[in-house]
Amino acid sequence: MLTIFVDMDDVLADTYGKHIELYNEEHKQDLSLAHIESGEVWQNVPEIHQESIWQHVHKEGFFRDLEPIKDSIQVMEALCNKHNVYIATAATQFPNSLKEKSDWLDEHMPFITWQHRIMCGHKFILHGDLLIDDRSYNLERFAGDTLLFDSPHNQHETDYTRVYNWLEVAERLL
Repeated sequence: MLTIFVDMDDVLADTYGKHIELYNEEHKQDLSLAHIESGEVWQNVPEIHQESIWQHVHKEGFFRDLEPIKDSIQVMEALCNKHNVYIATAATQFPNSLKEKSDWLDEHMPFITWQHRIMCGHKFILHGDLLIDDRSYNLERFAGDTLLFDSPHNQHETDYTRVYNWLEVAERLL
């Protein structure tokens, strides 16, 4: 049985897609994931619109209304039945995210109880077997094994084992 830490944003919950959706609504654009080869959403829009994207995470409801990443719910439930699984998310960085992320988990992954939710900043302080995250800076100092969850913003990262979707995670860990 492994102790596994799993990030939320762009691993379980689609913040990238929400940024695109809000950008299109705010600026009457038709940006899609297919238009983006790499980088953050804000790096793929005109400079005049970048500030509006940075403000999304400060809006009430942003973290609460995210769509689950495809297959994440089913695979996470199976992982929880086989391993010790904890959510490890930076939920204190933005004012509303702590409660909204907890509410999101209550709705989409109620099998992950409050005792298995770690709302933190630095993830290298965690001690376990595996960290699944989309941000290399969270992986670089983690003492256990790591999996880099694929996202447009991490396309140039080559130092970590990459997983492209939750079915691939299931193949490795179930």
